[in-house]
Amino acid sequence: MAPWAEAELSALNPLRALWLTLTAAFLLILLLQLLPPSLLPGCAIFQDLIRYGKTKCGGPPRPAACRAFDVPKRYFYHFYIISVLWNGFLLWCLTQSLFLGAPFPSWLHGLLRILGAAQFQGGELVLSAFLVLIFLWLHSVRRLFECLYVSVFSSVMIHIVQYCFGLVYYVLVGLTVLSQVPMDGRNAYVTGKNLLMQTRWFHILGMMMFFWSSAHQYKCHVILSNLRKNKAGVVIHSNHRIPFGDWFEYVSSPNYLAELMIYISMAVTFGFHNLTWWLVVTYVFFSQALFAFLSHQFYKSKFISYPKHRKAFLPFLF
Repeated sequence: MAPWAEAELSALNPLRALWLTLTAAFLLILLLQLLPPSLLPGCAIFQDLIRYGKTKCGGPPRPAACRAFDVPKRYFYHFYIISVLWNGFLLWCLTQSLFLGAPFPSWLHGLLRILGAAQFQGGELVLSAFLVLIFLWLHSVRRLFECLYVSVFSSVMIHIVQYCFGLVYYVLVGLTVLSQVPMDGRNAYVTGKNLLMQTRWFHILGMMMFFWSSAHQYKCHVILSNLRKNKAGVVIHSNHRIPFGDWFEYVSSPNYLAELMIYISMAVTFGFHNLTWWLVVTYVFFSQALFAFLSHQFYKSKFISYPKHRKAFLPFLF
């Protein structure tokens, strides 16, 4: 059996258990939202926790107790500041180990071992994890730029629990990527004479998919922001309008679809077989599908003329 296959068949580690739990939770929530309205859970707190931004406006009336835990949605940029700093640090540690032979800090190595990182040689290509960590950092930099200079936020809110989860999320994702690095003690293990010798066709494909998906997500965010500007680029209102153009012609939330494609591009970069990362992708699929479905409901309830052919998340399917 190939080394990577033996690794994938190992016991369920804490990281996989965590991503599997998140996946199951969001799948259950999505299935509940697909039920007829009369069967939907009527708990205001439950609905408040799964909705954010404009979808809170399309949900049931919110009691004052829920509004007391509101945080402005514009604080999204906090997530990406954390991600740029934290995942930049992880990328720096990995770069130091790969090119200078510097060991990981003992506390970071210990944390990775607790989360399930294995000590093995010749399994996962370290170049795969290195590229994915670069992609994750670039994604965070772009999203931070968009939050600060592209997006036009209204006065909508997110729950404090959602805000705290967002702060932790990219820390967890970065650790997940780094835990896939083959280790030799506290150092990254590189097979072959140098890192470039590990280059495979799926690295090129994954890179192309990443930049293609990122470009479409950026374009979708520009389209959304332009709905609140005049032709001179000046913000004139913060109302919601029907977006058109690019992937908006097919789905209501192409930015969520692009997010999924970005994570799939990372799975491709890992060589298709990394079970831990596919669990991350599955979580992203169900969470983004949920948010897209709620957004789709909002648009249909607010605009009588909303395009009937447009799906919520997946073109022609859902």
